[in-house]
Amino acid sequence: MPTISVCMIVKNEEGVLARCLDSLAGIYDELIIVDTGSTDKTKTIARRYTRHVHDFVWNGDFAAARNFSLGFATCEYIYTADADEMVDEENRARFLILKQALLPEVEMVEMAYQNAMEHATTANFKVEYRPKLFRRLRAFTFMDPLHEVLRTEPIVFRSDVSIRHCPAGGHGARDLAHFAHVLKRGAALSDRLAMMYARELFLAGEKEDFSKAKPYFEEILRDETSSANAKRRAACVLSEAAAREGDAAALLHAAAPELVGLPPSEICCALGEYYYNKRDCLLAREWYQAACNAAQPELIAAAGGRLAYIGLSRCLKALGIQEQAAYYANLAKDWQPVE
Repeated sequence: MPTISVCMIVKNEEGVLARCLDSLAGIYDELIIVDTGSTDKTKTIARRYTRHVHDFVWNGDFAAARNFSLGFATCEYIYTADADEMVDEENRARFLILKQALLPEVEMVEMAYQNAMEHATTANFKVEYRPKLFRRLRAFTFMDPLHEVLRTEPIVFRSDVSIRHCPAGGHGARDLAHFAHVLKRGAALSDRLAMMYARELFLAGEKEDFSKAKPYFEEILRDETSSANAKRRAACVLSEAAAREGDAAALLHAAAPELVGLPPSEICCALGEYYYNKRDCLLAREWYQAACNAAQPELIAAAGGRLAYIGLSRCLKALGIQEQAAYYANLAKDWQPVE
């Protein structure tokens, strides 16, 4: 049976850490906990479970902290956990079966991650698969009987284990402040991280957060080397920022390149919001209808569902069409992202 090191980074998690570790009892062979600056009883709780509690001087880099924790692992596989996650009894049993049956050629295991949508800052779906368990050391091999080539893609197994995310609250404000700090330092964002920044703005951002983000996304639009997808995401962010500020010129400038054909649902909602705030509810209704009936979301699923329904309900109510307003209000209330 393979051995497993659980590697965690924590900070001020006294309220949830024991719950997480108790749910993993019997699964791991080694527990590594790296503290990034707790001021509560987190480290005291951690030492009840393991002697491998280490300090990391926080430098604003979550990846660096994660990599630091991996450096202490000695087992064959590493499982990465956050303190606000837990594995229920049914999935704990599945995890133990997986551990016993894991084939040696498997290098990475994906598990179903149950997002807490009420606190979601980057998630579009209630359940998504994430790589949670992976080999600590990887052996590179060649493949193909002739014209052989080095295999670089890992062998991934999608398991039936489900992990529950149970945060006490959202991390949106913290994450957006961290994005602003990273950009202020002049650091570059990968395409993936830029997409997550845009998504987090829509899911957790306030008007001020959008304002702070504008220079970064304006530069993406100006950069001729930016991909079409990157420019579309930037246009979504800048259109929403302009709608919140009531800036017609900025809204037109951001949205215009995407108005050939049908713009993303996020831009349709931004246009709907702008016209609703200008008390042009007929035009606002047209854009909200486009957001949920014909357009497709670019960043957040709710732009083509709940947010568009809320906008439609407000417009119809203002127009005195109460029955339809109630209908869309109920659609908004019942809307759920696709599993």
